[in-house]
Amino acid sequence: MVMTSKKGDLTSYAMFEGNAFHSINHKVVEEIRACIFLNGQELATLMCSPHQLDELAIGFLRSEELITSIEDIASLTLSAQGTCIDVWLKNKLKEPPAHRITTSGCGGGVTFDDLLKERMPLPPLTSITTAQVGLQVKKLFQAAILYKESRGIHASALSDGNELLLVAEDIGRHNTIDRLWGQALKRGIDTENRILICTGRISSEMLGEAVKAKTPIIISCTSPTSLSIAMACAWNITVVGYARGGSFRIYSAPSRIILSEQIQQD
Repeated sequence: MVMTSKKGDLTSYAMFEGNAFHSINHKVVEEIRACIFLNGQELATLMCSPHQLDELAIGFLRSEELITSIEDIASLTLSAQGTCIDVWLKNKLKEPPAHRITTSGCGGGVTFDDLLKERMPLPPLTSITTAQVGLQVKKLFQAAILYKESRGIHASALSDGNELLLVAEDIGRHNTIDRLWGQALKRGIDTENRILICTGRISSEMLGEAVKAKTPIIISCTSPTSLSIAMACAWNITVVGYARGGSFRIYSAPSRIILSEQIQQD
């Protein structure tokens, strides 16, 4: 059915339910095309949500290992239309990105990284109890403001196992990870030995971002891909999927998941 009227951020739509049409007010998730320029050259175009694009750009540059610190950035400006982020680094790039890889992310994610290159496995220092797994997913949905307003959006969080340290939302699940890393750089929050919780499918590019951030546990309420599981096994990353209602599946490095009853007995 067609749109009938608009009031503020809410739009009136027709809904069919109970064998009849009804008018409902509903907020629809926004989507824009945002360009990232690096040192005067166009680097990437992302389909994303139109908020806090500075954090998205910073996180994307970190994920691609083009920066390692917020201090690497000389300036960052957002265009008046809010669709272009212009970033200048203090130092020139030694080797500019050669080619883009379109990932399986929503809207077609972009990465310049070789997802299959060798990396050091992450140490088995971080752990989480079985009870904490479900609780962290629950906290993520409680903190996802845009999801509550319009649905149709992904959310991710960085956790210490007890509390959510950072939360990010976007139409693209891969964008939420970049946003987390951007927030972490801006706020000086370490991502090493943390836990990544997300609402979307765990795919290969997400494993690549996790290993670069030294985040050894990924939890999702949906499934991982076969390639992401293979990468997780090689890099000793714990992948937990289908974390829903007190149950979940462990696909790799299960030793980091501790039975809550064992903690109580100890």
